[in-house]
Amino acid sequence: MSDTATEYIVEYVDGPLAGTAERRYLVQGRYDDTVSAYAAVDGIESQFQYKALDSREVRGELHVRYSFDVQDSDPYESDPEDDPAR
Repeated sequence: MSDTATEYIVEYVDGPLAGTAERRYLVQGRYDDTVSAYAAVDGIESQFQYKALDSREVRGELHVRYSFDVQDSDPYESDPEDDPAR
């Protein structure tokens, strides 16, 4: 990672945002230990908390993996009848 980097890649490894990623800004050169994310699940907007697991550099960019914190997140349930694979 370059000393002048201002962004990093957030990778959500589990929970409702599993498999997605986004860019965030470094704050005073550091990534966040905890991030809040908002998403609609079955049409209901919810707030989800994720905690940093680890970090690595990929092609000169910082990537940080985050794990879902169920206790500090809004509850969510997905209706199996809404599953398009059915």
